[in-house]
Amino acid sequence: MGDIRESPNRMWHYHSQGLTKPISALPPPHVNVVCGKVRRKLTLRVECQTFDSLAIESKNAETAVLMLQSPEEEVLAKACDALYRFARKGDENKLKLLGLGALESLSKLISHEDKIVRRNATMVCGIMAANNDVRKLIQKLDILPSLIARLAPEEEVVIHEFATLCLAHMAVEYTSKARIFELNGLENLIRLLGSPDPDVKKNSVECIYLLAQDFQSRCAICEHNAVPALLELLTSDYPLIQLLSLKALCSISCEAECRLALKDNQALDHLIKILEAKELNDLHVEALLIIANCLEDVDAVQLLLQSGGLRKILTFAEMSPLPDIQRNAAKAITKSAHSAENRKFFHEQDAEKTLVNLLLTENDGVKVAALQAISVMCANAASKDVFNKHGIPQMINLLSKDSADVREAATFALANLTADCPINASAVAEADGIEALINLMSDKKDEVISNACTVLISMATQESLRLIMLAHGVMQAVVVPLQSPNNLVLSKVALTVAALACNVDARTEFRNAGGLAHLVKLLHSNHDEVRRNACWAIAVCANDDLTAAELYRLGAFNILQEINLSTRRQNTFSKLAENKMLDNNLSLKYNQKGYLSYSNLINDGFYDHGQIKPEAKLPSLEELSKQELNQNRAVILVNTQFPEPAVSSPLPLEEKSEPNPGRSPSSQSRSASREKGSINAQSPVDEKQDTHTGRSPSLSRSGLKDRTPSKGKSKAKKEEEKTKEEDEVPQIQIQEPSADKTQWFPPCDQELNDYISEASKTILPLPHLKEQVVALAQLVAAKMGGSIERSQLHDFSWELHIGELKYELKCNVIPIGKIKKGIFYHRALLFKAIADRLGIGCCLIRADYGRAWNEVKLLDVSPQKGTRGQPETFIVDLMHQPGHLMKHGSAEADNYQHI
Repeated sequence: MGDIRESPNRMWHYHSQGLTKPISALPPPHVNVVCGKVRRKLTLRVECQTFDSLAIESKNAETAVLMLQSPEEEVLAKACDALYRFARKGDENKLKLLGLGALESLSKLISHEDKIVRRNATMVCGIMAANNDVRKLIQKLDILPSLIARLAPEEEVVIHEFATLCLAHMAVEYTSKARIFELNGLENLIRLLGSPDPDVKKNSVECIYLLAQDFQSRCAICEHNAVPALLELLTSDYPLIQLLSLKALCSISCEAECRLALKDNQALDHLIKILEAKELNDLHVEALLIIANCLEDVDAVQLLLQSGGLRKILTFAEMSPLPDIQRNAAKAITKSAHSAENRKFFHEQDAEKTLVNLLLTENDGVKVAALQAISVMCANAASKDVFNKHGIPQMINLLSKDSADVREAATFALANLTADCPINASAVAEADGIEALINLMSDKKDEVISNACTVLISMATQESLRLIMLAHGVMQAVVVPLQSPNNLVLSKVALTVAALACNVDARTEFRNAGGLAHLVKLLHSNHDEVRRNACWAIAVCANDDLTAAELYRLGAFNILQEINLSTRRQNTFSKLAENKMLDNNLSLKYNQKGYLSYSNLINDGFYDHGQIKPEAKLPSLEELSKQELNQNRAVILVNTQFPEPAVSSPLPLEEKSEPNPGRSPSSQSRSASREKGSINAQSPVDEKQDTHTGRSPSLSRSGLKDRTPSKGKSKAKKEEEKTKEEDEVPQIQIQEPSADKTQWFPPCDQELNDYISEASKTILPLPHLKEQVVALAQLVAAKMGGSIERSQLHDFSWELHIGELKYELKCNVIPIGKIKKGIFYHRALLFKAIADRLGIGCCLIRADYGRAWNEVKLLDVSPQKGTRGQPETFIVDLMHQPGHLMKHGSAEADNYQHI
């Protein structure tokens, strides 16, 4: 066709092509240079609507991203290829493509009809998924179904490679794991383990390993028979594939069903071969972890035992120079030794020796793993014996290590070693472990403190070890962790106090160290175990008068009452603690309960204040003595002791001194024989030493010594008495009295001393208990106004007499011996006070309107020969017919007890 001339149809042609400019304005479509002349040629054919191929070169990623919108496969393929090469250069490029919106277009191209476009788009997604932000968008766009579809067998190997790569990156996130599992991606991944391409295998096994972190996926992996394929990968030429395969096997071996599959496929043999191959030392750690999981099954242990593999593992662990190997070997023993049968197998293979040797390594992680294994092996009694001889000294040395994890593991191992094993507890003491354990009471790690307390509790069951601990200041040491905010520590420390505070010295030391205040605070705890153990500790500490009085001052009694009123918070020990506080503070018990049992022996310092409101606090005897005269009921005091300036007692309640160990409230004088009122029970007077410090004279049934206490003792005599009590003073002295403040002591009741002396001379020689009771009742009545007819009771002017005594003494506290006109509650208290000194068992009961009485247990009729009768309870009449005994529950007894 020749040149086109201008014609009327020209403009229509241009408009039909979408052109808006005349032909003269267009650039020449083709220029030829011939003989120096320029000739413009424009050729129009029917083919003018087709666009010739256009090679485009661009240095901007934006252009390539725009090309992803092209409808041409070739353009899309080349754009994806360019973006793949761009994205693989670094994380910044991946983020740039993410910002340009490339992922939205690529998500569609993954499923493109053209396999080249599909392949290249998958490659870009696989590379970009290494970025966390990209993974979030992939999850949001829900590209996972398209990626899993690319795992189909008909797809190219390259697509398999990058699709599995993308899934491996995505499987890091939990939600993506669940989505892959939901889309049945696991089955395709397991199939691709047999791919001829190593990259596909690597990506597939890595994704399976990540999916195996989830319980459902682990079970599904076994169900799809993936174990043989994973074991096959152990023979791969690529170390990374071998390592990932071991990691996947380690994860699935956590399940019993999977371990069964491993056993059926002889996995243990493969793993032992890996351990024996020195060139595969990079795989030993993971191989041991799988063996550790398999060893939880007794069958697996038996197989290894029969094949000699168990001994190989122990030798391998002991001889290996790699800490990770040793640590995992110890972990393997720990997991397996939870089974009693497995512990027996390990003991037969001398596993204890291997573990002890691992304690000598320099690596703290190995030490911790070995100690944990020892802790589990301690459940075997035979293993305990082995560790006693070889392991305990090494563990004691580890208690002073800088590593808190090592100290924790060492104390835990010692706790298990000494539990119900006195021999091991003694071995800890012989290895100088007591001081090291006590030092751990101030450790910064709570678990270390609680474990150390457990060891001390086990050791405290032996009195000899307990005394050694007390000598090392354990009672002061436990005060520090009593202030811990950790409930486990508080519970263990309170239990430790309960185990150690078994004697007066320990309780005194704990009281002087200020531990009681912290112990009482634990009663407010909302943690049941802390509160229960605190109650137990208080029950033990309240076993002597001084500590019981201090606990009352700190408010422990009121708190215990509140706890025992709560059905949710009360416990056995809270009730025991309340009773112990009452039994060792008889003034409080009589005030609160209105009852003193046969075993509650009234000692010096006892006072009867009368009833108070439940929420009120009982004032101390010193406080009551210093009050101004008032119209309130007089406080009746029982005290035969002269002041002892060397002994100070700053507690608010009057502490009752202990004349000697036989008179201590916690001594044998409070035995069950007192409760039964045994006729042959030894008198407390028999237990007393000769008179000193103004106490009641020493008397016995066989020979009476008429020694009346004298107020005018010589200074030399007092010095001698002070020397005799030298050991007792430090126990009850809490603080030195200030120089400018005189220590207060209750007044001594010389009249009561005389009553006791007279009763001892006249009553103790009587042969029968009944005669003694009657004689004592008559003596008490005679000292307090004689017998009074019931009809004349209102004329008995005892109130005036008591008022005169209060005015005479200028005090509201009246010694009971000064009361010459007493009624029911005066006489019953005097009867009990003297009877307790003479060893006559009786109880004291108070009722309303000033009524009180004593009960005694006697044999009413002599038993027939060869038989033994049962004692009966009688009420002793001290008012109307002194010495008359009324059967408990009879009408005359009821008339005596009530108005």
